[in-house]
Amino acid sequence: SSQLTENITAVFTKRKLDEDTLQELEDILIQADLGVDTAMNITDALASQRMGKDITDEEVREFMASEVEKVLEPVAAELELDLDHTPHVMLVVGVNGSGKTTTIGKLSQKLYDAGFSTMLVAGDTFRAAAIEQLKIWGERTQSPVVSRPLGSDAAGLAFDAYTQAVEENRDVMLMDTAGRLQNKTELMDELEKIIRVLRKQDPTAPHTVLLTLDATTGQNALNQVEIFKDVAGVNGLVMTKLDGTARGGIMVAIASKFKL
Repeated sequence: SSQLTENITAVFTKRKLDEDTLQELEDILIQADLGVDTAMNITDALASQRMGKDITDEEVREFMASEVEKVLEPVAAELELDLDHTPHVMLVVGVNGSGKTTTIGKLSQKLYDAGFSTMLVAGDTFRAAAIEQLKIWGERTQSPVVSRPLGSDAAGLAFDAYTQAVEENRDVMLMDTAGRLQNKTELMDELEKIIRVLRKQDPTAPHTVLLTLDATTGQNALNQVEIFKDVAGVNGLVMTKLDGTARGGIMVAIASKFKL
């Protein structure tokens, strides 16, 4: 981010690499949410190569980019659809306001453009705006939107939607879910119920579980990943709001810890 760049520039203006500058760099990286382990790995690697030598802020940024790439590259993967199982069930989970519905809309557009037939399922049965938002995306991508009245049982909706997706021979079923705080037991129980219902119809479903994470969340995102991974079997991440934060480094910390 621009803030991270500015902070590094301020530290490494015509300076030799010594313990003080390394400590300042480590503090900057931790503040950017890269995590203590990643920050220490970067500063240790930098020290082993350049300790006591002149170094510029540009060289530090290039070195950092290389080290971050080593963390992200092994877990960076394109979204793959296993069309041996149709519909390919994609469940999108996360806390309130993290961008689930918008993510589903954008995914449906990409799938539509690639020639796949999709179905959108308005599983956030607590929020009228989410249902209306999905209907707009459905019109854009010629995708049916399956919804129920506000307050309906989301697991029952999942069952009906899957049945309809099979009948209509849809390639992909994209299901939204209600925003839930990871510490609200009853809402996490509901998510488990949705997954149980889907697995009764297809033991391999859901095939993709995406967790949307607001990049401004910072270190709390690690806790979200851990709990949603345990409950829902999250196997992919969508980072949102990266354009408005200096704290996108949390993605690196998550990749390092969870290999996602």
